[in-house]
Amino acid sequence: MGAEPLVEAKMNIDKIKVRTETGQTMEVVVLSKRASGIEIVLGEGVHNVKCTLTPTRNGLAYAGSVMGRELVYARSREQVQADIDILNPAVRKSRPR
Repeated sequence: MGAEPLVEAKMNIDKIKVRTETGQTMEVVVLSKRASGIEIVLGEGVHNVKCTLTPTRNGLAYAGSVMGRELVYARSREQVQADIDILNPAVRKSRPR
């Protein structure tokens, strides 16, 4: 029997770039994205680590920590909501005119 094709190849995996406290940037996989928080995964396989990024007090970025290290996603709450609306226009709430 032939090997099954990888499901991952068919999926559209959302990735974002986050900055570490040392200034390095790294690309991480997004599990879920909401204006109230972004769930991400660092690493692959059994060595992966999940993290939730929450909006900062001023709403200009998202921050979270993994294993004592801070991660920052430098997009505002409004920008993230706009990204969500673009990806799924059916969920967009109607706005009064």
